[in-house]
Amino acid sequence: MSPAGNYLSALSAGAQRDTAAAAAYFREALRYDPRNGELMERAFVAALANGNLDDGAYMADRLLKRDPKNGLAHLVLGIRSMKQKKFGAARTSFANGGGGRQRDITATLLTGWTYLGSGDVKRAVETVDKLKDDRFGLFRDYHAALMFDAVGQRAEAVKRIKTTYEAEKTTLRIVDAYARIMARSGDLAEAKRAYEAFDQLLPRHPIIRAGLTQLATGKPIPPVVADAEHGAAEVLYGLGSVGGRQADELAAMIYLRLALFMDPQHALAIVTLADVYERLKQNEAAIGVYQLVPEGSPLEDNSEIQIGLLLEAAGRSDDALKHLAALAAQRPKDPEAVLALANLQRSRKQFAEAAETYTRALALSEGGKSDWSTLYFRGVSLERSKKWALAEADFRKALELYPDQPMVLNYLGYSWVDQSLNVPEAFKMLRRAVELRPTDGYIIDSLAWAYYRLGQYPEAVRELEKAIELKPADPVINDHLGDAYWRVGRKLEAKFQWNHARDLNPEPEDLEKILVKIETGLADEPAPAAASNEAPKAEEPKNGG
Repeated sequence: MSPAGNYLSALSAGAQRDTAAAAAYFREALRYDPRNGELMERAFVAALANGNLDDGAYMADRLLKRDPKNGLAHLVLGIRSMKQKKFGAARTSFANGGGGRQRDITATLLTGWTYLGSGDVKRAVETVDKLKDDRFGLFRDYHAALMFDAVGQRAEAVKRIKTTYEAEKTTLRIVDAYARIMARSGDLAEAKRAYEAFDQLLPRHPIIRAGLTQLATGKPIPPVVADAEHGAAEVLYGLGSVGGRQADELAAMIYLRLALFMDPQHALAIVTLADVYERLKQNEAAIGVYQLVPEGSPLEDNSEIQIGLLLEAAGRSDDALKHLAALAAQRPKDPEAVLALANLQRSRKQFAEAAETYTRALALSEGGKSDWSTLYFRGVSLERSKKWALAEADFRKALELYPDQPMVLNYLGYSWVDQSLNVPEAFKMLRRAVELRPTDGYIIDSLAWAYYRLGQYPEAVRELEKAIELKPADPVINDHLGDAYWRVGRKLEAKFQWNHARDLNPEPEDLEKILVKIETGLADEPAPAAASNEAPKAEEPKNGG
């Protein structure tokens, strides 16, 4: 490829956050024009985002000869010096990195950890305490606590981590650090309470479960950070995770890659980086990063599940099924692995197999409200397998656990109407589902289609027009609106909706029916509430149970 071609390809890859391609194309372009400062800086950033830290450090040296104030270049060289335990040189690099709020917090925290590396914990804490701004208070007290804990000053560690925890009790890393420091100081009851409180907010997180297991078995609780290198990794991970939440993907990638340079075993940095790639639809890159999670990490099992889901998203369907089936076989007592396989089977319309796998998952469950979603999806799978009595029992049980769950209300209510069963109660359920999810086009469509099935066509039109505003590109809703228009005599509008549904890539069996309706319209009016093979859309739970 020509130099210009490499450059344009690099820009395109960079815009799509395809870090591997961007780094490769910029590197090739730089070979043809090695003195081009702008090109070198772009290649430098691309190399860092892709984790090519050796290339990044080499280019940082060259960039500083052209621009002595390049803050990112100084940061990279400072990190390299810390890795080499050249703490004085690292401090010089961080001090020379220029100004700006972000640079201040990064350089200050990293400089503090260089002093700890040099054995001066007093100077280390004094350095991070220079972050007087209240916006930095969480970082300041958190890292001071980690420093004190790393050198065994338990009382000071407890004091600082308590301040941090009181300010932020819903962040996983802070809760884990708080529990660990409290346990290491001898307060096992408080450590357990903190873990259990977080488990109520986000049930079954593997890090929380691992912490509770360590407490229950009496195993020694290691510190979050043991030395300066890992402290630097923790700084960079924290900044990277903030960047990821704020949709600053490039900055997040660079910080997380630098964190992994300092601590390649930092599992949270790995999964956070993988999540960035996943949100950017860089599925193959995300798979590669998830594969870096260390064996034995509490996050290993979840990472393997994500790999299976990403294989499916990447179009590697056979690989996805093999991966998740093997995972469920290897971990027959892991409900999350079994559920992942069940969900994949259901998404592929392997409903009988999915129902069996959901049954396995329920047998592994500890019980409780969160079982509603497994019961719901097993109910969907049973209903689609034409085992209505079993499906209905699952939907009813799901509503016992979660009485106002809109997806369950929607599916059970629609199914009853479609079979002319419990019609008053069914409509009550569907209306309640719409009240709970007034902007969910699929649920409104179910209520509308229930009206249609009962021959109440004006009411069906009214609700379907609401649904189409919310989901204008859904072929099923467009098809339904066409049918309702036809029944109220608005036949030109009906054909318009059917044509639109045809162009929205409907399922093959639906397309065949739509084409017939475009050609000949609808047959004579059916008897109200006739049986149908159609079913309301089964959605993924949005709230995790």
